[in-house]
Formats: sequence, structure tokens, C-alpha cells
Amino acid sequence: MISDPFNLNLPTPAPLMFDLSGKTAFVSGASRGLGKGFALALARAGADLVISSRSGDGPLLETRAEIEALGRQAWPVALDVREQDSIVEATALAWEQAGQIDILVNNAGCNVRKPALEVTWEDWNLVLETNLRGLFFLAQAHASRMIPRHYGRIINMGSVTCVAGYAGLAPYGASRGGVKQLTMSLAHDWGPHGLTVNCLAPGWFRTEQNKVMYEDEGWVDYLRERIPLDRPGAPGDLDGTVVWLASDASAYVTGQTILVDGGISVGATRAVPGK
Repeated sequence: MISDPFNLNLPTPAPLMFDLSGKTAFVSGASRGLGKGFALALARAGADLVISSRSGDGPLLETRAEIEALGRQAWPVALDVREQDSIVEATALAWEQAGQIDILVNNAGCNVRKPALEVTWEDWNLVLETNLRGLFFLAQAHASRMIPRHYGRIINMGSVTCVAGYAGLAPYGASRGGVKQLTMSLAHDWGPHGLTVNCLAPGWFRTEQNKVMYEDEGWVDYLRERIPLDRPGAPGDLDGTVVWLASDASAYVTGQTILVDGGISVGATRAVPGK
């Protein structure tokens, strides 16, 4: 039994605080890349999953098969976070099929990589509508159903660009910086209702969106010089953090941006030998 000096009627911690058995998570953008990794990590921790992509089929069905092979249930749904009706319909379907959603991993996103002078009006709208507006309204849709249950874990997807700026990523950086600020606001708004809201901010991970950059060995060497752990992120490096944020182990953590970036955000560069 934990000490309760202020008579807050604190719950007794579960023996396995990272166990997600009996919980159901909704992961947007789960057909590939980091989103698929999040879904599988939560499934290995015991959660059932509602998984989404824009089409709701193809690669998403492969993700479902991998989740089911782990002994967990999985329901695929179509979701386009740029469309309000799609958010409303996908959320309603998820809650109908699964019965309840305890965890939202707000992962769907996109990027347009261009010099700032070449960014178009359409580029800006695509990135901000997907990464920021869509993220907010998906969180809102699920929170409205979580609040009556007085329980929910919302994990918004950020990136190291929440705290650092990079050339060629103006709309993306603006969207992720907005996610950081939005996360703090929602944490304050929904905390009294039993919800936690945090931002998971990966550093440089190879994904479908940026794989062309990793084909440039010079760029990879440049990147490694700025990462204290001397490598970009690898599959599995985010698993522990997403499970922690989804679990009761993080019950008193909210409004935070958790950087999982190998240390690149410290702003260091490796010393040149002999100097």
C-alpha cells in the first residue's frame, strides 16, 4: 500500500504497472512505419487495438494479422484526419466495435520537405491540416467519450522539431511545435476529468517519409555527429516509451513532451579528434 499523507484515496498500484491487459488502444496511421510499431508494442503489452489508415485496407490488414498473431484483437477502420466527418465516423465505429477506447495514439501525419521559399499554400494546408488540426479533432472526439468514464491516455505524436528548427521543414516544424503547445493545453483542460495528455517526440528515425535522406551517406554521417548515442533511431527504440505513456505507470505524468531522440536535442556536436 502506498503512503497517502493527504488522504487523497490514492489507488494501490497494480503489480504490473506496464501491463495493458484489458485495455484497448486506438492508433491512427497504423499501416506502416512508427504507427505500426506503436500498435505492435501495445499489443505485446496486452492491449487490443483499433487501427486506422486512410483506406482501411491493404497494409493495414497486414498490421491486423500481426496483432492477431500476438493473441490480441484488432479492428481496422478507415480514417482521413483531414475530413471532419471521417473523424466522427471512425471514432464512433471504434467505440462500437471495441466497446471502449482507453488509449489514443494520435499518430497520423505527413510532411512536405521543401526550402521555405518553395512552400505553396497547398503544401502548408496539407501538413497543418493533417498534423495539427486533424490531431486535435481526433483527440476531441475520443476525449468526449473518455471523460464520462473518467479515464483516458492520449499520446500525441510530435518530433524533435517540437523543440528544434531544421531547414526545409517549415510547415512540419510549425505543426509539431503546435502539437507540443496543444498537448499542454489539453492536459490542463482534461486533467480534472481523469485524462492524461502527453506528446511523444521521436528524433531521427528512418521511415517511408524520409528514407531517401538515409540513402545519402554524407547526410547520415552529419546526423550521427549530432546524436550523442551515435546512431539514428531504430525499430523498437520507441516501444518502451509508448507503453509507459499508455500504462498506469505514467498516471501522474501529463502535459509533457517526451523526447526519444538519442540526445540530438541537447545541441551537441562531436569533438574533432586532435582538436
